[in-house]
Amino acid sequence: MQLFFTENTNDEFTLPSEESKHITKVLRKKEGDKINFTDGKGNFIIAEITISDIRKTRVKVIEKIEKVKQHNYYLHVAIAPTKNIDRFEWFLEKSCEIGIDEITPIICERSERKIIKIERCNRILLSAMKQSLKYHLPKLNEGISFQDFIKKDFKGSKYIAHCEEGKKTELRKEKKGNRKLILIGPEGDFSSTEIKIALQNEFKSIKLGNSRLRTETAGLVAVHTINIKG
Repeated sequence: MQLFFTENTNDEFTLPSEESKHITKVLRKKEGDKINFTDGKGNFIIAEITISDIRKTRVKVIEKIEKVKQHNYYLHVAIAPTKNIDRFEWFLEKSCEIGIDEITPIICERSERKIIKIERCNRILLSAMKQSLKYHLPKLNEGISFQDFIKKDFKGSKYIAHCEEGKKTELRKEKKGNRKLILIGPEGDFSSTEIKIALQNEFKSIKLGNSRLRTETAGLVAVHTINIKG
């Protein structure tokens, strides 16, 4: 099955030129053929092509089905963008494929990258959602400083993964379910001050295994661990 994306909620709508060209020229779809869509909000939409045009293909909605989210938890990962943006984009793609609900890029004391292109990152998430046949698009927030993010209210369990010595719990041994927020630091790790502030704000120190992990790997291990636990 091939899945397309639409934000249009009308009974009939026209596709953008890029998708129109792909559907008519590459997939060779014609009038009367069915196309599958999602709006990224849990709806699976079956539509029929009424006008097959390389620039303005038009479709009519036949059926709309509300799909249950494929994972039974809510996971928010706040992660420092990597210096090599390809690694951060890899994390976005793979975490979407596995199952994540919300992502916030956080700018820390030791961050080597302070700016990301939100529009490009959203396109990566959108592509990953379609490729993995999911119907819920993860929410990507604008970048924010660690100091400002840590003050935000979050109802659920809060964790910080860091490399400093001290008492830590293994994420895989935490209770399943519930809402979870996990902080993942930059290549140079969180500073001692940031870790202290997080602990003062009721974050729990966690370990993701016995290896020292890259930022994007740590983020993905966290996502996969929560997904396995359910």
